[in-house]
Amino acid sequence: MSSLRVATYNIHKGVQGLGPVRRLEIHNLAHAVEQFDADIVCLQEVRRHHRKLERYFTRWPDLDQAGYLSPEGYESVYMTNAYTRHGEHGNALLSRWPVLGTGHTDVSDHRFEQRGLLHVQVLVDGRLVHVVVVHLGLIHASRERQVQRLGQFLVREVPENDPLIVAGDFNDWGAQLLRPMADLGLRTFDGIRLPTYPSRLPLLHLDRIYMRGLKPLSAHVPHGRAWSRMSDHLPLIAELGLL
Repeated sequence: MSSLRVATYNIHKGVQGLGPVRRLEIHNLAHAVEQFDADIVCLQEVRRHHRKLERYFTRWPDLDQAGYLSPEGYESVYMTNAYTRHGEHGNALLSRWPVLGTGHTDVSDHRFEQRGLLHVQVLVDGRLVHVVVVHLGLIHASRERQVQRLGQFLVREVPENDPLIVAGDFNDWGAQLLRPMADLGLRTFDGIRLPTYPSRLPLLHLDRIYMRGLKPLSAHVPHGRAWSRMSDHLPLIAELGLL
């Protein structure tokens, strides 16, 4: 059985702090992503552009954030979820393996939160693996409806026997989505609590990696002062077995 290393990380749009103490963390995040040494990296709160911040920070990268964070030899895929006054943001996937196809569907539950699913098909050791990157809503009822829409999407787009990974920021601090995700045939690491938020004092297990047709082998969350400064979330890194 070969293994697949998968990471998920909410990067908080590459900027930390408020007002005059704002600092650009996208350069540190690029080094962090490289350290994952992951086959697949799922990212949330990624910007393609932001006109105001591009003028404010002199070292704002010329590339979009997904492209800038992508280590050498990786492919990057980005799709917008939300449009704002000065720019937009969404989900991204970075892959060491060839990308064969991409898709996106809107799962916004109300007009105050724009949310989407990024679907990427990756060829891993000659096998097609489907990856869906998610960032679910802040309201529990919205998250439940978004999981239902995820299920409808999977029925349409992902063959039942193909390996599938669903990863991202689920905002599920009460672990209330474990049952509805299990109803979709998706499981995660049983009995392991891996808090990722807030990064300075992680208490809540918001970021998760679910799978179907793969075996959970191990998972960990890196800690330390450098990690706590880069984003309001910590990354989650997992080893999955290809059956």
